[in-house]
Amino acid sequence: MTHDPALEAHEHAEHAEHAAHEHDPFINRVSITIAILAVLAAAVGSLETIEAGGAITSSSEAVLSQDKATDAWDEYQADSLKKHIYGIAADAGGPKAGKYADTATEQVAKQAEVKKTALENEAERDKLLGASRAHEHHHHWLTAGATLLEIGIAICTVAIITRRRAFWLGSIGLGAVGLAVAALGFAL
Repeated sequence: MTHDPALEAHEHAEHAEHAAHEHDPFINRVSITIAILAVLAAAVGSLETIEAGGAITSSSEAVLSQDKATDAWDEYQADSLKKHIYGIAADAGGPKAGKYADTATEQVAKQAEVKKTALENEAERDKLLGASRAHEHHHHWLTAGATLLEIGIAICTVAIITRRRAFWLGSIGLGAVGLAVAALGFAL
């Protein structure tokens, strides 16, 4: 069973429309409340899905940045070994000692460039992990908000069945709290 906020909002609106045909003012108000809560739950649910996707995407991109940084550090270490080998060869003297010394110097310059790339990739990884955590934080709050809105819809249904105003007012309160919780996710 899939969770489609838009489809659920439409179904709740249809139930509210059927209940409104009774021409009871209380039932009409509760039906309108159901429709409003359903639309709000669908909107918050959509935002929740967007944030979950953002968390996954940022996390995946962070892994790629870490892989790039790891590759760069591996290259840095290989260049370090080459530098030392060429340095030893230059120190040993011989007809190619000058060439070996130049190559060892080139490796030092190359290492600096590779180190800069590795550090940039690590910084990008850290930035993306922060973005992923922020998306995940928003997602949790939106999940709680959507859940409270959906509970409000269920309590509205109980209000229709029992014709009790307290249930209706409780559902409005839950809806308001659900919206506040969802909004807090972006404020905190």
